[in-house]
Amino acid sequence: MLTVNIDEIQKNLTSYLHQVAAGESIIIIESGKPIAEIKPVSSTSSQLRPYGLCTGEFTVPNDFNDPLPDEILNSFEGKDLATVFDRIGKNAQTK
Repeated sequence: MLTVNIDEIQKNLTSYLHQVAAGESIIIIESGKPIAEIKPVSSTSSQLRPYGLCTGEFTVPNDFNDPLPDEILNSFEGKDLATVFDRIGKNAQTK
């Protein structure tokens, strides 16, 4: 792990980024204290996930693609918020 002060990394950022790309981690210090760490991004797996990992774990209801009720649509669209807030308040009072 390489330790570099903030002035040095500002002067030679490209060079240090090449080192990070090669696998090196860099700690940036300011006034003798570490303030940041730059490290390589861990590679993501290019292997595809197997099909059917969750088979049988959940069931999609038959009405999944049916239109939502107006009350829910209005909530998403910001319409009729007073009714929604009234209901939230009433539910909070009953608990």
